[in-house]
Amino acid sequence: MARRSSKTEAVVLRSIRFGEADRVLHLYTLDRGRIGAVAKGVRKTKSRFGARLEPLSHVGLVLHEGGGELHTITGVDLIRSHRAAREDPDRLAVGLVGLEAMLRLFSEQERNERAFEALTRFLDVLDETPAESDHALDALGLSFQLKLLWLSGYLPHLRDCAECGSAEELVAYSPAAGGVVCRECARSGERRLSADGLRGIDSLLRHPLADAHDAALSTRARRDALSVITSSYEYHGGFRLRTLRAASR
Repeated sequence: MARRSSKTEAVVLRSIRFGEADRVLHLYTLDRGRIGAVAKGVRKTKSRFGARLEPLSHVGLVLHEGGGELHTITGVDLIRSHRAAREDPDRLAVGLVGLEAMLRLFSEQERNERAFEALTRFLDVLDETPAESDHALDALGLSFQLKLLWLSGYLPHLRDCAECGSAEELVAYSPAAGGVVCRECARSGERRLSADGLRGIDSLLRHPLADAHDAALSTRARRDALSVITSSYEYHGGFRLRTLRAASR
């Protein structure tokens, strides 16, 4: 069967060495969601487009489709390099967490334009966020992960108890129930949440990514938001983010 050629926009989520000079790339594309592709000879010093295919890069690709699962990249146009984020350790750490969350939550070859737009917007804002602003970077990373949970159908219910519907004394998060639970319904071992944390999570969800730093997040609120995110990953997806553990060291 003849190989077909196609064009698409993509963000490079992960790059893995393959053979002597190639790389296997995990990509999130505008047209078909998550795909894998081989960039042949990309590790050679004279490669035409090696530097354009680093993680975080937003690119236009020409792909050849064969009979296997991996496409072959035959052309690359750089749309946004996100060099500013890549060259700053703090911004890069937040960016890699976002890429891995995208990789794990959106694993299907299925077009999701809203997820792609959220990803590219996240990377654009990451470039623009002051490198010295830890609060703004933390807020952006948490906001993006919460929005990905929303887009993937796993957003926790926050307004009232997910078990009985009460809006009083919401004290814990239950991934099994799908949201927060009140004192009467909370079970031993469930993640406890503060009122400050609930307000912070709600604020992160309501603010656009570019305004995530405006969410009033105390240290406790950030900790609670991260707890809800990681619990959702573990319960619904059965995974933990390696980059998130590395960033917290």
